[in-house]
Amino acid sequence: MLQRSEVRGQRSAGRRGVALLEVIIGAVLLAIGLAVIISLASRALRTQIDGEKQMVAAWLADEYLNMVLVEGPVNYRKMYDTSGRCEYPFGEYEFALNLEDQGINFPFRVTATIRWPGASGDREVSVQTLIAERGGDPLQPRRPFEIVDREERWYGDQDEQ
Repeated sequence: MLQRSEVRGQRSAGRRGVALLEVIIGAVLLAIGLAVIISLASRALRTQIDGEKQMVAAWLADEYLNMVLVEGPVNYRKMYDTSGRCEYPFGEYEFALNLEDQGINFPFRVTATIRWPGASGDREVSVQTLIAERGGDPLQPRRPFEIVDREERWYGDQDEQ
């Protein structure tokens, strides 16, 4: 017959085995949790970087369209390239401007396309607008026919609501 001390030793060895098994299971669950968190963090970082690049591309497209607006579509072609790499620090971006003449007395259809390499292949942003050729003396400043009171427009709209 087993003595009391021998029974206690068998129980204690069994408890140590269960405790070791619990530690191993806990470590495995912790490793899985950390792997999921790291995966989500890296995916979020990649998405943020892609969003930043899209925002920069939109800024660049806006800048090129504004330059066409300032110089006029005809003069822009004479003064600047309509395609190529963007200047530093945006060297990874490429631009292409398409200035389509739609005839006399019609505005030009201007399309600015910005391309850049992305994680899942090349990405691009394309913006299209209509820009009329500058008429009259190009040295004269361009002013509206009527003075625009922006504060009145803003606060007047606020009062009506």
